[in-house]
Amino acid sequence: MRTAAFVLPTLLLAVFVGCTAGPRSMPGFGPTTRPLTASAALGLYDAARDGSLRLVIEGLDEDQAGRPARALAKYQRAIRVDPTNPFAFLALARHHLEGDSAEEASAFLDQARALFEAQGDLGPSVDVWGLGLRAGIDRARGRTEKAEAWLAQARRLSPEIWGDGRLSARELR
Repeated sequence: MRTAAFVLPTLLLAVFVGCTAGPRSMPGFGPTTRPLTASAALGLYDAARDGSLRLVIEGLDEDQAGRPARALAKYQRAIRVDPTNPFAFLALARHHLEGDSAEEASAFLDQARALFEAQGDLGPSVDVWGLGLRAGIDRARGRTEKAEAWLAQARRLSPEIWGDGRLSARELR
């Protein structure tokens, strides 16, 4: 039992985004995993985090409405309110990936992962974002085989989010 309690978190940690060696096999988590969205995270933390999350949500709404400059300003403001909010960095990673800036997307995704890890929030409901975004980043870099492996793992966790191979602002909201 102690081995299982150690192995599963270790596997999840290795799988979620930060791996440079490439995709690994993901253990099964049932037919789908309900991702933790920015809206669902409201009320789980302190007032500063909630304020920052509200700004992230406003930014995602701006992105969805086709106003990327306004969205970027909201995400940047969210980080000023709470620089430890991993959802702000996830939103920035998604935003930059959509804007064809894979390098910036990768840096923001790495920051989001580090914050989720530091806060003890890694797990399938969070990993699903990193796996799919990493797939998009690798695809943009021309690493098709790696991208497909990451995306397959994300789809296994949440086919309703990653079925089309991209993360919309509405889905992260």
